[in-house]
Amino acid sequence: MQDQPSAIELIEAVTEFIRNHAMPQLQGHAAFHARVAANALDIVKREMEIGPEANQQERTRLMALLGRDGTLDELNRALCGKIRTGEMGLDTPGLVDHLWDITLTKLAIDQPKYSGYLRALEEKHKANS
Repeated sequence: MQDQPSAIELIEAVTEFIRNHAMPQLQGHAAFHARVAANALDIVKREMEIGPEANQQERTRLMALLGRDGTLDELNRALCGKIRTGEMGLDTPGLVDHLWDITLTKLAIDQPKYSGYLRALEEKHKANS
């Protein structure tokens, strides 16, 4: 039996090909679209690496905030409903931390080099130290 490359390894190989072999030979719109494709593959890779654990952590926090079980989607809908009706707000214990954690996770996937994200991570590490 042969070991197959993982989905992440396949994404890395395609991204490397686009960046190191295809893009240097392209110009104009084609070069731009190749950069967009490589960046999109980077996002997919990070989503695969970070997403499952982040979703479980988010679900765990939501169950604690809401005091009930459910799928991640159900719990997020319930939270939105409670915020919309004013039943929960920024003064609700744990809500700001939860929202901040979601934001940082989304940035880790979408824009991990964003200076605001890096600064926020640094501040969070200082606060936790």
